[in-house]
Amino acid sequence: MIDGKKVMLSGMQSTGIITLGNYLGALKNWVDLSDDDSIKCFYGIMDLHSITVRQDPAELRKNARTLLMLYIAAGLDPEKNCIFFQSHVPAHAELAWILNCYTYMGEMNRMTQFKDKSAKHADNINTGLFTYPVLMAADILLYQADYVPVGKDQMQHLEITRDIANRFNGIYGDVFTIPEGYVGQTGAKIMSLQDPTKKMSKSDENPNASISLLDDKDTIMRKFKKAVTDSDGFIAYSDDKPGIKNLIDIYCAVTGITVEEALNEFDGMGYGVLKEHVGEAVAGKLVPLQERFKELSQDKAYIDRIIKENAEQAAYYANKTLRKVKKKVGFII
Repeated sequence: MIDGKKVMLSGMQSTGIITLGNYLGALKNWVDLSDDDSIKCFYGIMDLHSITVRQDPAELRKNARTLLMLYIAAGLDPEKNCIFFQSHVPAHAELAWILNCYTYMGEMNRMTQFKDKSAKHADNINTGLFTYPVLMAADILLYQADYVPVGKDQMQHLEITRDIANRFNGIYGDVFTIPEGYVGQTGAKIMSLQDPTKKMSKSDENPNASISLLDDKDTIMRKFKKAVTDSDGFIAYSDDKPGIKNLIDIYCAVTGITVEEALNEFDGMGYGVLKEHVGEAVAGKLVPLQERFKELSQDKAYIDRIIKENAEQAAYYANKTLRKVKKKVGFII
């Protein structure tokens, strides 16, 4: 706990511009959560994780700064929440090395995301890709996080974090808080516009598959017009119609109405009308965020100050944990 508050930690990788799926599935809920005065929130720009896949250095720097500004533009107050670059807090990498020595090969071999990412990047199967769940454990344990918001695809990483923490505590005593998965308001699961059986992803090679938070209205409307549906021609909310179901989910998440209300609104209408209405709703929802992002982009001094002050705040709490760990394992401090 920090100042009597429970601790929450989450973050996103700084690769590409985050999508509507990232916003509705996670970032929007972070903003809602930040209104809870009983929780201290840390939100990372996870640039260390980003380099398990080769990155263009200039693009990585640009994307990291953009992600921080999008956090703020979406409504995360950097004066209230600690928003920091992972690479600005050396304790992440240092604790990850220590925890590597308390993690077993068999545990890493069971990580399904390593298998998935290895298949996608067969020409660069590096040890960082293999051990990055340990870095993720360090991210969480450094801040003594009580809660970590996780989806199904990240649950395995939370479990290994808990295993590592319990193992370390079993040897050295009460060092790490054992984190719990955060069960709050469920974020909308937004699927690809071109393959509605897969989640919308900023790494999708098809530019029409996702909506970037910085897409202009014309681009948004064009992408929704090209969204994959089916040949049935009628609107229904069913797993048998994943493209239509996804469009309705997006519409409901953006407008705040229920599925039943949406179905009543679109009763008897065709797919073209549905796509147009969803596109208009999304474009309208993103206007305030995009306007705030533009303001932030023009205020370099403010962003530089936020980066510096939040890095110092994150490092303060991270180093408290790291010093305790070093002392426990026998390092001179």
